[in-house]
Amino acid sequence: MKFEITGTPFPVVECSMERGEEMITEGGSMVWMSNDIEMHTTGAGGLGRLFSGESIFKNIYTARADGSYIAFGASFPGRIIALDLRNGSWIFQKGSFLASESSVELSTYFNKKLSSGLFGGEGFIMQKLSGNGIAFVEIDGSLVERQLGRGEQIVVDTGNVAGFTEGVTMDIVPVKGLKNKLLGGEGLFNTVLTGPGTVWLQTMTIPNLAKSLIPYLPVSSGNN
Repeated sequence: MKFEITGTPFPVVECSMERGEEMITEGGSMVWMSNDIEMHTTGAGGLGRLFSGESIFKNIYTARADGSYIAFGASFPGRIIALDLRNGSWIFQKGSFLASESSVELSTYFNKKLSSGLFGGEGFIMQKLSGNGIAFVEIDGSLVERQLGRGEQIVVDTGNVAGFTEGVTMDIVPVKGLKNKLLGGEGLFNTVLTGPGTVWLQTMTIPNLAKSLIPYLPVSSGNN
């Protein structure tokens, strides 16, 4: 499989496939394909996916001729990143997975920290990507990469955590100070990531974008 990522601010990745090669995605990501691609929908497996709000089905696209092509598009302004999982497994926020080769395994990852489960929101139930192949993930806004040494920590707003390598641990801590919690505008909790490993941060989040657009939305007068 060969691929090319193009476009901004809504990028697409177009994959060129040989006969018999397969690509896997969740529903809604395919934007165009050649007419010699065959689609098959199957169960993704696991009650954890249902609990997490993820689709319990996946689409498998199989090339029936050499040179078949298929494109997958981002659902939010940002970037599409190709990730080679032969270098190790990654944990991502749910919804980050776009598509992958069939040799990649997508599973539900539950954070082991109790506090993350109670207060972490999206940080509690995440996606784990592992296996031996290429996966494509969506990054909202721009990507910032940080390398954390053993025991090194970084404090991040939960929505800005895109993903991290499996060796990184994650916990949710309360913002210090009552005034900071009530007046700071940064919420009640922050995410703490502890190394060793690689951390990917995204500069935009869907909730923050929606909040910034609210003042510009039309207000109904209530008269029909």
